[in-house]
Amino acid sequence: MTESDVRDGTVSCEVDGRGVATVLIDRPSKLNAITFEMVGELAAILARLRDSPARVVVIRTAGNRAFSVGADIGQFSTYAAEDMWRHWIAEGHRVFRELSELHQPTVAVIDGIAVGGGLELALACDFRIASDDARFGLPENGIGTIPGWGGTARLTALVGYAHACELVLARRRIDARTAHEWGLVTSSHPTVSLDTAVAEITDDLLGGAALAQQTSKQLLRLAANGADAAVLEALASGFTANAPDFREGVTAFLEKRTPQFSHPTSSPSEA
Repeated sequence: MTESDVRDGTVSCEVDGRGVATVLIDRPSKLNAITFEMVGELAAILARLRDSPARVVVIRTAGNRAFSVGADIGQFSTYAAEDMWRHWIAEGHRVFRELSELHQPTVAVIDGIAVGGGLELALACDFRIASDDARFGLPENGIGTIPGWGGTARLTALVGYAHACELVLARRRIDARTAHEWGLVTSSHPTVSLDTAVAEITDDLLGGAALAQQTSKQLLRLAANGADAAVLEALASGFTANAPDFREGVTAFLEKRTPQFSHPTSSPSEA
């Protein structure tokens, strides 16, 4: 593998005037295989998005053959065992955890194959909108390794132990319909309707009050880990009740009109 093979992939981000940030994984010639350098680019983008006025983060990849086939095997196979532990796995975990912990809702748009680290990238998002042509799997055992970027935990939380065993231990690849039935993806659509479905969920997300929405996302994450909802929801309710959006929301409800929330806006830009 040459240096140009490793460095031909990029990760970029643009934020539109509505506050929708689109992150693009761009390496279609390698089926969007993710290099260590690309993980670093994603980390830098997430750091900027964390404090940006972006309301929704959409993860897309280039081309229509694969969402992503995961980690670049040619690159990570060159790592010594200690470097695999200290760098490749640790950095991937850190960055995907930062993605999952963004305040903004995140949407993965999946067209084509999503396997290995590519599926793990999608699992770190809140919504997974797939085309009917999408295929999913975690085949790492077949090359003598394991899912290394949080896949075992996030997959099991979504689909349960038995189905997770099918993907990880039996290395089965499932289609979009099965993934939807299992709860792995939010919804699946014909490829020609995929962008429409993404626009619909994005519009729904933009219609909510930003502070309440982002606080709710934190509550949902904590609830999944067994946190006491009675205590946290009381605190969060008091917090959001002091926001102008709460007063606007209640007033709009009583006046039977659409609320005009005070969402931050941004000019189209690169994040």
